[in-house]
Amino acid sequence: MAKPYRRPDVQKTSKKGATKGSGGANRKGLKGKGPTPKAEDRVYHAAHKRKLDQARRDSGRHEREEADLVVGRNPVIECLRAKVPAESLIVAYGTAHDDRLSEAVALATSRQIPVREVQRRELDAMTGNTLHQGIGLKIQPYKYADVFDLISGVSDRKETGMFVVLDNITDPRNLGAVIRSTAAFGGHGVIIPERRSAQVTGVAWRTSAGTAARLPVARATNITRTLKEFKDNGYQVVGLDAGGEHTLDTYDGATDPVVIVVGSEGKGISRLVRENCDVIMSVPMEDWVESLNASVAAGVVLSEFARQRRVARA
Repeated sequence: MAKPYRRPDVQKTSKKGATKGSGGANRKGLKGKGPTPKAEDRVYHAAHKRKLDQARRDSGRHEREEADLVVGRNPVIECLRAKVPAESLIVAYGTAHDDRLSEAVALATSRQIPVREVQRRELDAMTGNTLHQGIGLKIQPYKYADVFDLISGVSDRKETGMFVVLDNITDPRNLGAVIRSTAAFGGHGVIIPERRSAQVTGVAWRTSAGTAARLPVARATNITRTLKEFKDNGYQVVGLDAGGEHTLDTYDGATDPVVIVVGSEGKGISRLVRENCDVIMSVPMEDWVESLNASVAAGVVLSEFARQRRVARA
């Protein structure tokens, strides 16, 4: 059957009439996409991967601060004897009893620290190894002081401040030893960097022999700015480093408000920190001895400064 004839210049239309425009069909396509996201927010960018890695590292650091676990029978007993603030004593089922384990349980009970018994595999998972000897002590997070509160507190009490600032100290045993020496020789506090530094963990607590419970430790986000704050409040900043213009024998400014900056045995004081010291001082010793451990050097200087202050008060 033949199709009906249609004039080529006549278009077929619907009953509603001809369509005008797109009717909004392409509106989304015409809409702007907004500002370009930051590189760290683009999932395909290397900066995004670095951001995630940093977040994981920060998360791990906070977890360690919240749940520091000291393991091993002797370390646990030392912490309990030093009255380190603890949340619980953890003992694995089936652990062989001896005098040390009995003492640990007795000390924890006397201090009303809960004693938890767990499966050995659970304690393995907590510590990441099997070297815990069946016992662990969960340490409470250390409550750091504020640097500015320490400065104002000394001023309010009309005392002559003496503080120790640690730079490049990553060994918690050194930190604990410095805390102990600062407390022993009349210091008012220890300041550590917030990052890339040893923190007050169970190891530092144990080395401080409990003095971390009495002597405040503060964390500073920027050591250079903190030193400037001390200087603005009338403190002299003394950096310990080899080849200084002063030695412990020639420096006599310990009776004034003073900040002692101690660097690591290997790296010493960092450049920016050194530039903000008023005095660079070295400890006199035998020529054939290369250097002193950071905590030993701090103890020697604190002892001499305490002596000068006693003589001034006499």
